[in-house]
Amino acid sequence: MPATIALGSQKGGVAKTTTCLSLGACLAEMGRTALLIDLDPQAHLTMSLGFKPDMVRHTIEDVLLEGASPVSVSRESALAGLDIIPANSRLALTEKVLYRQKGYEFHLKNMLKTMEDFYDVVLIDCPPSFGALTINALTAADLLIIPVPCEYYAAHSLRYILELAGMVRERTNPRLVYRLLVTMYDRRNRISQVILAQMQQGLKNVLLNTIIEVDTKLKESPVFGQPITLYAPDTRGAQQYRALVQELMNGHQKPQ
Repeated sequence: MPATIALGSQKGGVAKTTTCLSLGACLAEMGRTALLIDLDPQAHLTMSLGFKPDMVRHTIEDVLLEGASPVSVSRESALAGLDIIPANSRLALTEKVLYRQKGYEFHLKNMLKTMEDFYDVVLIDCPPSFGALTINALTAADLLIIPVPCEYYAAHSLRYILELAGMVRERTNPRLVYRLLVTMYDRRNRISQVILAQMQQGLKNVLLNTIIEVDTKLKESPVFGQPITLYAPDTRGAQQYRALVQELMNGHQKPQ
């Protein structure tokens, strides 16, 4: 399984944060150690584990700008084996400062080198924008997972994140691989069926086999500060994210 996975999309509301959290929880459930990194100034990943962003003293900002050790700012979650480096709204300013620093694209990658003995997998929740924070995440990642709901606008905007991934591979991270993950799929919806069929035909080389369907429990679990594996472990959503982890662990090797 890739050691560092970034979750990214230009479009919000595509289950990016839900996927990041659920993957980490499933890994911890299997006995692996996972570190979540919240790179989104909205701090939804931080909140989804029950932390209050405004009350957190140390965040990923300390790592990117001050050179703090990721271990020193990480926080344990309620699930053994799952830790998080939190975020808050100050990250919006961090991005502007990063741009002025030489070699800013490699800040996160260099910091994560010190974490190799602590965690099996690092999962990075990117902001829904293509600035310095997202470039840091993609430069550090082995794999970029792009969640794509079966909606016209989400599928249409894919080219922007794919162009960014191509740019990063050319300039800072030639090993970066990307895969598309179908999320929020509604099998009763005709449009969902049509778009899924189109993606399976035109994007089969980069499309993950696992499909994440609509599940209200996935939307409820962050309200209670728990991943789906704790909040509703027997639901369809929990089972599908476990299947996704298994697919990644088995090595989803396709030409790209």
